[in-house]
Amino acid sequence: MVRSRGRSRPRAYGRARAGRALKRDLTSERLNVAIRSAWVPTAGPDRRRSITCCVESALVELYADAGGPASGTALACVGSLARRELGPRSDLDLVLVHAGGQQAAVNGLAEKLWYPLWDAGVKLDHSVRTPAECAEVAGRELSAGVGLLDLRVIAGDAELVAGARSALLGSWRNNARKRLPELLSSLDERLALAGDAAYLLEPDLKEARGGFRDMTMLRALAATWLTDRPHSGVEEPYDRLLDVRDALHVTSGRALDRLLAGEVADVADLLGFADTDALRREVSMAARRIGQAVYLTSRAARQVLPQRRVLSFVRRERRPEFSRADHGLIVHAGEVGLDKDTDPRGPYVGLQAGALAAERGLLLSPVTVANLTTHAPAIPAPWPDEAREALLRMLAAGENVLPVWEDLDLSGIVARWLPAWELISARPQHNPVHIYTVDRHSIQTVVEAHRGLTQVERPDLLLLACLFHDIGKGANGGVAHAAVGAPIARDLVEQLGLGADDADVVERLVREHLTLVELATRRDHTDPATHEALVKAVDGRTEILNLLRRLTEADARAAGPAAWTPWRAQLINDLANQVEGLLVGEPLDPHGTEFVDLGLARSVGLDGVPRIRLETKPGGSQLLCAATDRLGLFSDTAGLLVAHGISVRSAVLHTVEGVSVNTWRTDKVSAKELPDLAFLVKELQRLEAGDRSMLAGVQRREARAQNAVASEPHVAVVPDASGTAAVIEVRTADRAGLLYALGQAVTAEQLSIRSAHVATLAGQAIDTFYLTEPDGSLPSTDRTAAAVRSLTAAAAARRAPTPTP
Repeated sequence: MVRSRGRSRPRAYGRARAGRALKRDLTSERLNVAIRSAWVPTAGPDRRRSITCCVESALVELYADAGGPASGTALACVGSLARRELGPRSDLDLVLVHAGGQQAAVNGLAEKLWYPLWDAGVKLDHSVRTPAECAEVAGRELSAGVGLLDLRVIAGDAELVAGARSALLGSWRNNARKRLPELLSSLDERLALAGDAAYLLEPDLKEARGGFRDMTMLRALAATWLTDRPHSGVEEPYDRLLDVRDALHVTSGRALDRLLAGEVADVADLLGFADTDALRREVSMAARRIGQAVYLTSRAARQVLPQRRVLSFVRRERRPEFSRADHGLIVHAGEVGLDKDTDPRGPYVGLQAGALAAERGLLLSPVTVANLTTHAPAIPAPWPDEAREALLRMLAAGENVLPVWEDLDLSGIVARWLPAWELISARPQHNPVHIYTVDRHSIQTVVEAHRGLTQVERPDLLLLACLFHDIGKGANGGVAHAAVGAPIARDLVEQLGLGADDADVVERLVREHLTLVELATRRDHTDPATHEALVKAVDGRTEILNLLRRLTEADARAAGPAAWTPWRAQLINDLANQVEGLLVGEPLDPHGTEFVDLGLARSVGLDGVPRIRLETKPGGSQLLCAATDRLGLFSDTAGLLVAHGISVRSAVLHTVEGVSVNTWRTDKVSAKELPDLAFLVKELQRLEAGDRSMLAGVQRREARAQNAVASEPHVAVVPDASGTAAVIEVRTADRAGLLYALGQAVTAEQLSIRSAHVATLAGQAIDTFYLTEPDGSLPSTDRTAAAVRSLTAAAAARRAPTPTP
């Protein structure tokens, strides 16, 4: 059995005969076989009922051995035990219900019940209450009130528990109008805290939207009698999520409710899925069904309350108030529906309803969605202008499109209009930067693009590129998804009725949607090859560059907070601005980058004294370090920062007129958290003079992390990235001292770092080095290969190299 929660217990616990008997029973072969039995994936509910039956049988025996009376007292349960949904490591939520009086006897009985359970290693939630106390707690605490609705007898006075439960249900219904706002608010709070299980890569199956708490809330809402729960489509997804939870408990060996990435493969194997993606899609679709059911039920509850108040005071029927809209649509109570004379089989009525709802910030009527699900036809290609414009109006509505698209997508209508959408429906991501599934990320990218619609010449093409930019992740196993998705996106645009030129643009945007961010964050902005690569990607056209810039920003914002930071935005806009200037014929500054401070560089060039300046930026600070260029300067500076406890999140290095100008981005937010800058300057001078004693701190910090799991680094030459330098990219797990180790590896090969571009995403370092010979010439192939070997060894090392004396 599972371990207890470690609550304090008297020294003499577990010595009674009942305690010894229960310990034997709960650790007996009968119960352990039920819980640890061979896995039968298709028998989920039956297996849970079997575990519940074994546990209840043991509890009935315990109640009898403890001298529990047949009347006036009862052992009852709530939670998963009450619902007969016990998993391998579920809690036991028990309530000792008594009629009142004889407190000493009740307390003695409670000790005989709880302590043997703890002694047996049971994870226990417990309480002792009268029916009146149950009602008082339920009225005071929403979560307790919802939980007590499941109250069920195990042993003892069944009528006492039945009466308590009836009173709780009656009170719940009588106070529904008062409690409903609190109940609905709790749904919103959990969504804000735990997110939506349907779209998250590591969903909390219990707390997130679409999880077990939502099913509990669904039952609680139905118990108010103000609304009804859906009669179909919920129980099967719920059972499937319970199966996943059970498998997660078995494979992880603990009561884990979050489907962590490291557990997915074992859970998928135990449940018989072909691969992890199949499991993730199953979880996503199950959570969507449950989330949708709760959403519809809570929405109905919100609407019922004011209607009942009106009827109770006016005491006469009133006809529904609605307004008519174009295309046979009506608006009533915040929802868009079909007029009684509008045929749901009309070819574009669903698109028009979705567009109207999104534009006005309304919702689609559930009845309308059901009618469209049954009757809405596919739209033959090419789409007429009316249909395409309705789709674009919907997509251009910003955040308002999300609930509308979710309704249409879950009902299968989107895939009926755009069959290729099935390729990415509920498709999981394989990049930890992403927080959403592929389909949810795609529509979120459309939402994020809303801020840039007035900044481009063709907002329609931007919206379509956003919607289809990751369509390739549903084909070819997601490999090379930009190249794979580009022709699919072209076919979709042509299906929508746009011409070949427009299809060319969207195809190019999808193919190149990663190009700008990769060039901006991993390449030297002053190298002509970087400019040429971006010019080629946008076909030499400023309008496509502008579209690509907005698509890049929207894609990054939709991926998650790690993908769009002020630093990355600065890099992307810096390169885009440079190339835009080239395309319109403006002369290019040879040092044209926001990360090169020419004044700082030239002041160092005059007197040779290093200079360091602190600049406060959103989310942290950046240090501008300028010093006369020399072999080893990069590693020395990186090591100095690590030795002083400064974590580098990103960095850019450039060499200007013999001076190295390094911009180091750190999470420190004020000068008080950093060492004195004048002291750092002195230490740089000591390093230049050969004193390396201050780098001993790097060794200590690396030693603390030497037990971390080592990862296989990726180190490779980037072909055609520069005609004047060898460009090597390093990708590996980030660690303290990594930059120092990499810099030392380059120095050991007697190569110069002309520029470096450092980034950390989701714990992974992505660093690019432009290497030259000390005289600035291009290294030979052999010299470059040696640098790759040295960098690979440094990236794979668990500790920093010993400082060179």
